[in-house]
Amino acid sequence: MEPESYLGTDGVPEDAPFERIDAVELPPPEPLTKMLETLAELDDRTVLVQSNDRAPQHLYPKLEERGYDYVTHDESDRTVTVIWKPD
Repeated sequence: MEPESYLGTDGVPEDAPFERIDAVELPPPEPLTKMLETLAELDDRTVLVQSNDRAPQHLYPKLEERGYDYVTHDESDRTVTVIWKPD
């Protein structure tokens, strides 16, 4: 699925700008580090869509600590986590 297809579903803001990160090829802990660094650079309106080879279990508590909402979708060849700041 394309990143924009997640907008407006599962509580994800419908009209938000988005950034995409493909972390499928990155070894741990690079996906976690890259996600947190990218989130720190984005404004609160931007939705971050990360593709990975598995659910980012270690990322979830860090997102909750920072006040982000997220949803993870398992697709046939990857796992996609959508992250956003609630209003």
